[in-house]
Amino acid sequence: MSTASLEKERIMSKKNGFDNEKYLEEQTEAILERLDKFDNKLYLEFGGKLLFDYHAARVLPGFDPNVKMRLLQQFKDKADIILCIYAGDIERRKIRADFGITYDADVLKVIDDLKDWDLSISAVVITRFENQPAANIFKNKLERQGIKVYTHRYTKGYPTDIDLIVSDEGYGANDYIETNNKLVIVTGPGPGSGKLATCLSQLYLDYRKGTKSGYAKFETFPIWNLPLKHPVNIAYESATADIADFNMVDPFHLEAYNEVSINYNRDVEVFPVLKRILERITGAQAMYKSPTDMGVNRAGFGIIDDEITREASRQESIRRYFRYSYEYVMGLVDKETVQRAELLMEELGVKPGDRRVVAPARQAAVEAEETGKGNKGVFCGAAIELPDGTIITGKNSTLMHAVSSLVLNAIKHLAEIPDKFYLLSPNIIESVTKLKGDIMNAKTASMDLDETLIALTISATTNATAQAALEKLKELRGCEAHMSHIPRPGDEAGLRRLGINLTTDSNMFSGTLY
Repeated sequence: MSTASLEKERIMSKKNGFDNEKYLEEQTEAILERLDKFDNKLYLEFGGKLLFDYHAARVLPGFDPNVKMRLLQQFKDKADIILCIYAGDIERRKIRADFGITYDADVLKVIDDLKDWDLSISAVVITRFENQPAANIFKNKLERQGIKVYTHRYTKGYPTDIDLIVSDEGYGANDYIETNNKLVIVTGPGPGSGKLATCLSQLYLDYRKGTKSGYAKFETFPIWNLPLKHPVNIAYESATADIADFNMVDPFHLEAYNEVSINYNRDVEVFPVLKRILERITGAQAMYKSPTDMGVNRAGFGIIDDEITREASRQESIRRYFRYSYEYVMGLVDKETVQRAELLMEELGVKPGDRRVVAPARQAAVEAEETGKGNKGVFCGAAIELPDGTIITGKNSTLMHAVSSLVLNAIKHLAEIPDKFYLLSPNIIESVTKLKGDIMNAKTASMDLDETLIALTISATTNATAQAALEKLKELRGCEAHMSHIPRPGDEAGLRRLGINLTTDSNMFSGTLY
């Protein structure tokens, strides 16, 4: 191969830092190897997101957000799937940030998504169930759709009283979840869903019936064979700043094997208890000498360009800081969470302004104020970085929100449409603003992104220029964007559906609270 060809190949490879096929091969082999260690059944706890793992896709560019589903399809006829959800998360309507939906809604979405992949669940388990009203409604809803639902109470004696935990009053108090296959995948919408307790409860009940089952954990982050302070692992700490997770050298692994491996505090802290529980259940010395031993994690072997993943992880830490700052204003997290995210940014040597779209978005807001073309005295700016590195901006006006202007400007640029050409019919804009202002009595008649996209679609039926621009929307997926103000629901929903990674300054759009 010529030098020029090698250079071209190198440039192309720089687009991705992760090889999905290599990862699939490594991870499948590791699961089969672990499965062979148990004669009867293996409960494999799936940490992280089962589907749409956008965090992994952001810090490991090239990572397929649904690679776990591709993996599960290889075990399609050999595995059962159990979904766990903590009753308290249902009650307080905990939100999955990347979709903007509650955890209970996410469970419903996962069930539907599994069907799309020709997979199905065996049961849903509501953990730490205490007859919470919202949890009961959720249980009824699932059962009336023909889905098996089990409820598990808080485990008596956990975590100190092993005798009580491993007894008929502890794990034995739970109903046994019937499964048909040797491999049982136990997953949930987020941390604290009760996956581990469900696995251990099943183990206890299996052994009581004479079935010698086993337990293992499928976790992507932190990546055990990357350094403790590698940006990919620090980005995991940023992602879990709200629950105060932190990475550490696995002391048990170091002592047992004299090898450095990385784990996180909750797994390390619970390991002595977990080891004793496993030994009490099985009546034999535990096969695991460390939390790392329990894991089945080959993500590190899929990394093909370390520098790409490092830079992507630095950017993810900045994203998380902005997200937590926004959630703090909305009352969803405490000040300490924001401070943790800020400290992790400092540890990586980055600051908010190192996100390329931040300064242009803020400048666009300044320009809106200078021209006086805001909306009711509020001047908002937005910016997006296109795949070729071009930064496009948008400003709010009496006609449309800043991100509406931003998206229209971006697709005009991609379609090479001059600024002087309009994409939306004036008649359509007038109709929408009249509907909002005169008929629906909205506080502002300007069009949010959802409304703008609908207007664009209608315009495209009679306007070839609008149609050309409309076809460019798909090229915005995966692009980075920033807003100078917290987005309205129609803006945030539209950006999410377009697949745009949004961050925002924590300024409310106006002086009103609703």
